[in-house]
Amino acid sequence: MNKIKVGDTVRVMTGKSKGHEGKVISVDRKKGRVTVEGANIVTKHQKPSMANQNGGIVQQEAAMDISNVMLVVDGQVTRVGFSGEGRSKVRIAKKTGKVVE
Repeated sequence: MNKIKVGDTVRVMTGKSKGHEGKVISVDRKKGRVTVEGANIVTKHQKPSMANQNGGIVQQEAAMDISNVMLVVDGQVTRVGFSGEGRSKVRIAKKTGKVVE
């Protein structure tokens, strides 16, 4: 069970997108990287292909280290803990003690 999941709202704590809030698009558990909607925008040059006939310069979100983001619960950033045993294990917000869905 990981602390950050796809669909969570997170705030970027460091880097060029510091302070930006957005939803998590993807999580790479093996590399410990996360992609956040609208954060860490990079410019990429693409060759023409069947999907993109003209090619050109595209701006898109890039992955960042998972340690650079914090979960947002009720407008506050918080650390994530776990409560329960076995199959009933749930994520909880450390700041409020509230269960995170």
